[in-house]
Amino acid sequence: MAKSKIEWTESSWNPVTGCSKISLGCENCYAERMAKRLQAMGQQNYKNGFKVTCHLKVLEYPLKWKKPRIIFVNSMSDLFHEDVPFEFVQDIFKVMNRAHWHTFQILTKRPERMLIFADKLNWTPNIWMGVTIESYKYKDRINILREIPAIIKFISAEPLIEPLGKLDLTNINWMIVGGESGIGARPMSSSWVEEVKVQCEKFQIPFFFKQWGGTNKKKTGRILNGKIYNEMPKIAFA
Repeated sequence: MAKSKIEWTESSWNPVTGCSKISLGCENCYAERMAKRLQAMGQQNYKNGFKVTCHLKVLEYPLKWKKPRIIFVNSMSDLFHEDVPFEFVQDIFKVMNRAHWHTFQILTKRPERMLIFADKLNWTPNIWMGVTIESYKYKDRINILREIPAIIKFISAEPLIEPLGKLDLTNINWMIVGGESGIGARPMSSSWVEEVKVQCEKFQIPFFFKQWGGTNKKKTGRILNGKIYNEMPKIAFA
């Protein structure tokens, strides 16, 4: 099992790797940088670099992991990318359905394609579905997410590169906020974070502050107003 350094999950599972840029948050994609580094190191799963690639041999890994884990699905890709065949998406869901002792977190910037498939997939309670909202320009993704029959629906406002403005968080169960990190990281204003946090409080939604980001995210840390926010959805894990 790949232990994850991402603060809001425990492990990662990548039956698909590779992606392509679709919105403003993709500009400094960490997964692209990592994929190219792994390709240069000779890692077999990244022989295609950041080109979308399905890995059949990785598909049933979660079934072998007996200890319950929170698992981020495709941290190095987007499950609903147009180059991922729907049949493979179905196969991934079947594994998640069978591995009921784990909690799976899926995150997409392509909710339109997700919605096309939604009623053909089995959304067992252990599957959480999220969308990335890095700018006010993509707030419509929340409306699409609301139509998905996942019990836990969440938003990742990371990298938060612009203020989001007023949000309709009806039927949303969790909010993650974080700044961009790495080379060329765009700065995040504390007022943007506070604006989201206040709205989460209004809708009584758990708030998770991941990081301030920047070129040295360890130095900038993740303390907001003297506190670390690690709030998670209140519904028990499957």
